[in-house]
Amino acid sequence: MVTLRLWNGPSLSEEETEGTVHGIEIPGFLSAEECRLIIHLAQMKGLQRSQILPTEEYEEAMGTMQVSQLDLFQLLDQNRDGRLQLREVLAQTRLGNGRWMTPEKIQEMYSAIKADPDGDGVLSLQEFSNMDLRDFHKYMRRHKAESSELVRNSHHTWLYQGEGAHHVMRAIRQRVLRLTRLSPEIVELSEPLQVVRYGEGGHYHAHVDSGPVYPETICSHTKLVANESVPFETSCRYMTVLFYLNNVTGGGETVFPVADNRTYDEMSLIQDDVDLRDTRRHCDKGNLRVKPRQGTAVFWYNYLPDGQGWVGDVDDYSLHGGCLVTRGTKWIANNWINVDPSRARQALFQQEMARLAREGGADSQPEWALDRAYRDARVEL
Repeated sequence: MVTLRLWNGPSLSEEETEGTVHGIEIPGFLSAEECRLIIHLAQMKGLQRSQILPTEEYEEAMGTMQVSQLDLFQLLDQNRDGRLQLREVLAQTRLGNGRWMTPEKIQEMYSAIKADPDGDGVLSLQEFSNMDLRDFHKYMRRHKAESSELVRNSHHTWLYQGEGAHHVMRAIRQRVLRLTRLSPEIVELSEPLQVVRYGEGGHYHAHVDSGPVYPETICSHTKLVANESVPFETSCRYMTVLFYLNNVTGGGETVFPVADNRTYDEMSLIQDDVDLRDTRRHCDKGNLRVKPRQGTAVFWYNYLPDGQGWVGDVDDYSLHGGCLVTRGTKWIANNWINVDPSRARQALFQQEMARLAREGGADSQPEWALDRAYRDARVEL
């Protein structure tokens, strides 16, 4: 019988109950043999370097956004004092285009593109307005980042879990289905299993697995059935089930920087020289760290309920990251359960997948359509 380790956070149910479970750690969810098989299958398929928002796609998407320089300044200026502090820029991790931005890196960039004439690390509205954003993109292209400077330093691949997959892969999916207590249609049409290898020096700075769906974004898994043209897509991952596939010699914990906090303020994550999202420097300062132990699963929600039995806002407390691997290699796997915050789009997606399965004939399976949906799947912040 497995034992559960629970930690508390914001309510995950419709009832506002004190001490509602935010995450569950389940030792022995996978056997050692299952862990070794997953690693073996991943090695046979081949792993690729994990990418985050490639430069070409990023700039193309940014070009489609009708945002003035003044609007962008006001978006970044979170305390509304008319000045961009370093920590306000640091809070916008996507500005780094896959690089992890530090105060030193930002000031180096300011100097190179002559954005901060007085060198105080603070941009006034006038200084920001004088800056040509194209110089920012040119600077990023010219300066190749080392692996240690990336938001994520790892390799990954995807393993099919649908009908006809290896019997162990099917068994794990069925186990996840029982754990989540969601409908088979939702679980079976979610992403394949992602397997990740972090070598010595590997890390993943703190992030949330799912992004909010604004009018200019759409969920990756339902975009096939959405008759909409939008510049951005995000991975709508309602739940995360993370598996540790080996024991790590040094480091490699999963850190939840704000787990159990009573309140959440994005700017409070960055104070003075401490950025709680930085898993290379400050993992030890996070509220909760889970040590990687072979076979253990960690399960949490990435969204709060909307009060009407569906997915609501992203749960900011689900912020987590992979601490620096100081010795050895770390292997993990992720099962993400995809749910569109638009109930109508999710229903349409499931109907369309069912129709494709029926029209495919007796030898066809609905997962072929899913494979197409995730053909270009990538890891995002």
